[in-house]
Amino acid sequence: MTATTGQSPGAMNMVTRLKLSSMMFLQFFVWGAWFVTMGTFLDGSLEASGSQISLAYLTQSLGAIAAPFFIGLIADQFFSAQKVLGILHIAGAVLLFWASTLSTFSAFFPVILAYMILYMPTLALVNSVSFRQMTNPERQFPAVRVLGTIGWIVAGVIIGWLAWEQNETLSLTFRMAAIASLILGVFSFVLPATPPIRSGGKSTIRDILGLDALALLKNRSYLVFFLSSIAICIPLAFYYNFTNLFLNEAGVRSAAAVQSLGQASEVLFLLLMPFLLIRLGVKITLAIGMAAWALRYVFFAFGDAGGLYWMLLLGILLHGICYDFFFVAGQIYTDKFAGERFRSAAQGMITLATYGVGILIGSLAAGPIVDNFATADGHDWTQIWIIPAVIAAVVLVLFLLLFKDRGTVGHPTLLDASRTTLEAPGTTVAPEGLPRHRSP
Repeated sequence: MTATTGQSPGAMNMVTRLKLSSMMFLQFFVWGAWFVTMGTFLDGSLEASGSQISLAYLTQSLGAIAAPFFIGLIADQFFSAQKVLGILHIAGAVLLFWASTLSTFSAFFPVILAYMILYMPTLALVNSVSFRQMTNPERQFPAVRVLGTIGWIVAGVIIGWLAWEQNETLSLTFRMAAIASLILGVFSFVLPATPPIRSGGKSTIRDILGLDALALLKNRSYLVFFLSSIAICIPLAFYYNFTNLFLNEAGVRSAAAVQSLGQASEVLFLLLMPFLLIRLGVKITLAIGMAAWALRYVFFAFGDAGGLYWMLLLGILLHGICYDFFFVAGQIYTDKFAGERFRSAAQGMITLATYGVGILIGSLAAGPIVDNFATADGHDWTQIWIIPAVIAAVVLVLFLLLFKDRGTVGHPTLLDASRTTLEAPGTTVAPEGLPRHRSP
């Protein structure tokens, strides 16, 4: 069912497109408005340690772990997605404004934890609202989703333009995010109706956790990819948690605005991804992403705000390759490999593993490491960044040795790897290593 009945295939009502694009812009503007600079805010205004900064950032992981339960048990069963989205963002606006008024970490942490438990489910909700209005999501969704990345970039540019980092007024980022969250909350109630789909049964814990997709792990290559996804998120936590603090200590002006270059490169490589996957194949594409992670941290370790400023810029610009070549390519690989039966469960499982387990481990590890290299006037960032560089390099080497891409370069190997063929009425032949399933 779509909101575009009667239109030609691939068409979408312009008003609907504008609403969805505005929703995406505000959704990621809210997140980018405070998340990037939170480490610097906690260090300067709340005098938090590195471990406390990491603890604040791992609320993202806790929210990601809680999100499937919230969506599966509440939103998918009883309420329209756009109404749940509105309520969560209005409540989130109150929490963000409250966070801006707090002066101790012990008071700040439970508020930001509550906020992230509310915010992380909205990432799935905005996708749900979007997909339900589209006749051809493969073609229509990227043009809508890219407004989210633009929203994140605009938030960083505003912070840099108003010099909130230099003026040590980063509490205002939470208030800016609160205003945007309130606007999105109210706006959500005029979004296209997205009622729950009545499937005749309620979601179970097994459905919500995507446990059916565990069958995919019987395939060695997918198991290697799955474990690599968790492992590569450990160095990712260093980037999320401490890049803004690092750039400010290094003397980079308008660091949040400079960091938005990473999202700009993400947009570029996202547009190139379909072509690169076909030309390179999944293994090389994923490996390039992991190699970019290691190289980025090497640039951070040895760059500075003076003559080697170009290294810092390249490290930030590599974000597009780091994210798109691994996460986006991995999501496509998972979608094609899992097939129709396991598709939703597999995406839920890989999201829980990366943003939940992987970044959680990385955040717990990054904080003590940063504290260990604290100095009288900041931190020894060269020693700090070498550690995630080594982790990413080790993950890359193990991935190259263990992952087997059976396809050929220049062909859509992801489709070949996941294709199932009809064997008999009601029976399919699954990819190698997976059980066969008989439909009811």
